[in-house]
Amino acid sequence: MKKSLVLAEKPSVGRDIARVLKCQKKGNGFIEGDRYIVTWALGHLVTLAEPEQYDTKYGTWNLEDLPMLPAPLQLMVMKKTGKQYQAVKTQLHRKDVGEVIIATDAGREGELVARWILDKAKVHKPIKRLWISSVTDQAIKEGFKHLHPGQKYENLYHSAVARAEADWYVGINASRALTTKFNAQLSCGRVQTPTLAMIAQREKEIKQFQPKPFYGFQAIVNGVSFQWKDKKSGEERIFAKDRADSLHQQLKKENQAKITSMRTDHKKNYAPQLYDLTELQRDAHKIFGFSAKETLSTLQRLYEQHKIVSYPRTDSKYLSEDIVPTLKDRLKACGVQPYSMIANKAIQSNSKLGKNYVNNEKVSDHHAIIPTEERVNISALSDKERKLFDLIVKRFISMFLPPYEYEQLTIEAAIGGELFQTRENKETVIGWKAVYQSENTQSLREKLIFKEGQEYKLDSVKMTQKETSPPSYFNEGTLLTAMENPKRFMQGDDKELIETLENTGGLGTVATRADIIEKLFNSSLIEKVGKDIRTTSKGKQLLELVPDELQSPALTAEWEKKLEQISKGSLHSKDFIKDMMAYAKQVVQDIKNSKQSYTHDNITGTRCPDCGNLMLEVKNKFGKKLVCQDRECGHRKNISKNTNARCPNCHKRLVLRGEGEGQIFVCVCGHKEKLSTFNERKSKQKQHKASKRDVNQYMKKQNDEPVNTALADALAKLNLNKD
Repeated sequence: MKKSLVLAEKPSVGRDIARVLKCQKKGNGFIEGDRYIVTWALGHLVTLAEPEQYDTKYGTWNLEDLPMLPAPLQLMVMKKTGKQYQAVKTQLHRKDVGEVIIATDAGREGELVARWILDKAKVHKPIKRLWISSVTDQAIKEGFKHLHPGQKYENLYHSAVARAEADWYVGINASRALTTKFNAQLSCGRVQTPTLAMIAQREKEIKQFQPKPFYGFQAIVNGVSFQWKDKKSGEERIFAKDRADSLHQQLKKENQAKITSMRTDHKKNYAPQLYDLTELQRDAHKIFGFSAKETLSTLQRLYEQHKIVSYPRTDSKYLSEDIVPTLKDRLKACGVQPYSMIANKAIQSNSKLGKNYVNNEKVSDHHAIIPTEERVNISALSDKERKLFDLIVKRFISMFLPPYEYEQLTIEAAIGGELFQTRENKETVIGWKAVYQSENTQSLREKLIFKEGQEYKLDSVKMTQKETSPPSYFNEGTLLTAMENPKRFMQGDDKELIETLENTGGLGTVATRADIIEKLFNSSLIEKVGKDIRTTSKGKQLLELVPDELQSPALTAEWEKKLEQISKGSLHSKDFIKDMMAYAKQVVQDIKNSKQSYTHDNITGTRCPDCGNLMLEVKNKFGKKLVCQDRECGHRKNISKNTNARCPNCHKRLVLRGEGEGQIFVCVCGHKEKLSTFNERKSKQKQHKASKRDVNQYMKKQNDEPVNTALADALAKLNLNKD
C-alpha cells in the first residue's frame, strides 16, 4: 500500500502531526507510521537563486552590470538548511510514497515554502492540502478528515511566486544600483521604502507644525463644572482672540445660570472585536512595550509550543460560522485561574454572537486570534507569554458577555445667552467590562442635583487658553496602524489604488510588518529616541536618492491588486513579471542618471586595519559597531552590545563594551564590571535560586488552585528568565 508524505513547515508542528497520525518510527528528518510519513521544512529550505548563479560577473557589484534580468529565475537550496532539504527530498522520492500532503502554514507564504521544495526536488506526485487554523490534536484530526485537493491552491502559489520574483527584480536591482552609485550600503524595497517615507513625512509635519492658540470657557455652577459650547456648531474652541475676549467680558457680568435642559440617555457599549495580529501587536506595545517582532515570536510559541491560541498571522477580527460549535469547548479550556469565574459566566450566558464577531464574508484564510480547545497550564507560560495570552483570553471571553450599560445625564445651562454643558455617567450593568474590572472601572459619582428651569448662583467663569498640538512621532504601535491603513499618506494618488490598498490590508502583510520594521532598524535607516521612531541621516538621504514611485504606498497597491488577480486566476503571472522587469530596468536607469550625492555623517577618526579608510560608526537597536566606509572592503568591528543583563545597583540594562577577555559591562548610573566578574557573581546567585523547572514542577502540582499563592509570588520575584 502506498503511503502519504506529510510536509510540515517546522519540526514542532511535524512532531505534533506525527503523534496524531500515530507515526512513531524516527528517521533522519522524518517520522514514519503505517500510512503516513511526516517530514518538515525549517521555514524556507529553497529560495530564489543569488545573482552570481546566473553569471559570475554578478559576484562583484558594478553599476555597469545593471539591470540584472535573468529569466526565468531559478531556485536554490539554502546553505544553512541544506541537510534538511536533502532529508525531505529523499522521502519525497521514495517509491512507496503515492501522494504529498502539504501541511505548511495555511497562507500564501506557507504555500510557497512547500511548492518550492517540490519544484526544486522535481516531484510530480498528486498533492493534497491540510488547511487548519490551530495545531491542537482535535484540529489536526478534523483537518485530515477534510483534506483539500492541491489544485485548489495552484493560483495562490502562482501569486506567491510572482510576489517573490517581483521583489527580486525590483529590490535587488534598486539596492545594488543605489549602493554602487553612491558607494554606501543602501537598500530599498516596495514595502520598506514607503514605510520609511511615512516616518519621514510625519517628522516633516511635526517640524513644520505651527501651534495655534485657542480659547474656551469653564463655569462653576453650584460647585459643578460646565463647559462652554457654540450653539450652532457645538464647537468648544474659539480661535479668534477678539471674539473670545468679547465673550469673556460679556460673561463676567453674569451671576446666575439657568438650567435649560436635563436629559438622561440609556447607553450600551458592546465588547470590542476579536484580535487580528496587527491590533494585538499594537496593544502589546501600548500596554507592555513589546516590539512587533517580540509579540509575533511570543505568539508563535503560544500557537506552536503551547497550542493554546489559534493561527497568529491573521488579518481578520471575525470568526467563521463553522467555528461557533467549538466555542464552548474553548471557553472551558481557558476556564482556569484567574479566568475560571468569568469563563463560567460566559459559558452560562448562551448569548448569540452577532455579525460583529461571526461573519463568513470577513474571514479570508484565517479567523481572528482566539484560544484553542487545549487546556491552559498558566504556570508553564513565561512572563511575556502569559501577558499576551491574558490579552487574547479576556478579549475572547468578553465577546460572550452582555453589553456594558450606563445612564448618561446631560445638563445644559444658559449663562448670558450662551450655552454651557456638563455630563455625568452612572453605570447600570457592568456586562463585559467585568472581565477588566480590576483594570478599567472607576468609581462614579451620584447624579448631579439640579432642577430644570431653575436658576443657580454662578460661582465663577474663567477663560481658558491652550494651543493645538503637533502630531506625535511614530512608535511601533502607531507605525503598525499607519502601515495597515496608509490612506492619508497617499494624497493625490488614484482613488482606486487607495481602495485596493485598504482592501488588501495596507503596506506589507500582518506576517511581514514586524520584519519590515526590524529591517529598517538593522539597516540604520531608523532609530529609537525613547519610544519614538525617527529617521537617521542615512534614512533621510536614502529618500532623496530613491525614485519617487518607490516611496509611495501606491506601488504596493498596484502590485497587490495584480497579485490578487493572479490568485483568483484572472491574470497570468507571466504578464505581471514582464511588467516588473520593465519597471526594474526603469528604476536602475533613473538611479544611474541621478545627480545627487551621498554623504557619510558618521565618519570616525579610526582607520580600517585592512584598507586604511576611515571607519563609520553604525548604531542599531543591538548596539554600536565600526564599519569600513568602503563597501568592497567590508571590515567591521563591534564597539558595544546592548544586553538583557541588569545592573546590580539601579537594575537598568547593561551595555557590554570591548572584545575578548577585556570585555566590560557599563551602566548609565556609572557601574562598571568586568565580564569575568559578572559571570562569577551570577554563578553564585544561581546556586541560591530555584530553577525554572523547579517552579514549573511545583506549579503543576497545584492543578487549578489559584496561582497567586505566597510561594508562587515569591518564586516569581526571582526573575528566572533574566541573566
